[in-house]
Amino acid sequence: MPERIRRLLPNLKSVLNLRRLAAGAILLPFASAALAGWDTLNMPVGVTEVSRIVYDLHMLIFWICVVIGIVVFGAMFYSILMHRKSRGVTAATFHESTTVEVIWTVIPFIILVAMAVPATATLIKMEDSGQSEMTIKITGYQWLWRYDYLDHDFGFYSFLSTSRDSIRDRAEKGEHYLLEVDRPLVIPTNTKIRMLITANDVIHAWWVPDLALKRDAIPGFINELWTQIDDPGVYRGQCAELCGRDHGFMPIEVHAVPPDEYRAWVEKQTAGVAE
Repeated sequence: MPERIRRLLPNLKSVLNLRRLAAGAILLPFASAALAGWDTLNMPVGVTEVSRIVYDLHMLIFWICVVIGIVVFGAMFYSILMHRKSRGVTAATFHESTTVEVIWTVIPFIILVAMAVPATATLIKMEDSGQSEMTIKITGYQWLWRYDYLDHDFGFYSFLSTSRDSIRDRAEKGEHYLLEVDRPLVIPTNTKIRMLITANDVIHAWWVPDLALKRDAIPGFINELWTQIDDPGVYRGQCAELCGRDHGFMPIEVHAVPPDEYRAWVEKQTAGVAE
């Protein structure tokens, strides 16, 4: 190696190290964003008893599917690699095996029953709106919601509050872009609430992921669901049905507040004083 090139090698190594550090610094924010986004790939645990049961059921079915996938694809790849023609393996000549037929019929049946039992129990619990303490009627419109508190004899419309300037990129987008409303649905915590879902024009769907609630709003029909939120907070959702132009501008905002605060809010509404 020429002496001149040998003298340049340390400098070249320093330049390469600097480039690696610069590349790492540039990619670090993207890596952090990717890790943050990974948490959102799975369904949320939620804030209600039902949402937690649904999440546990989801994870149970997920891991059963993972195990089945490992067994099936493991057997397939093993067969492909270990029984290929280049190894001198010849194909079997048998046509059927009663034992194998019974095994691969009985095992899936047992797996399906093992999944069906908790799934059925979860569905029964999700549909049991009995012993509710209050009822709210939810009506979908293009493109807004109306909430009627049947026990207190008042109601109101809930519109998207994100400005048109933000939507058209003429103003900065806020933290809750397209998920904020002018008047949220306010409900008390630790209270079983029955909800009647319908629509006035086309089919909509009332969906709040953190509450594990999603039900179609169909004109002329009334669907039913219920919830009971344990902790105060703000929970957001959207119409989950493609209900026409501006479908994405139909958010849901639920405020769960302590019972005392809820009663004070109801008194203001019934007195005609909107917050």
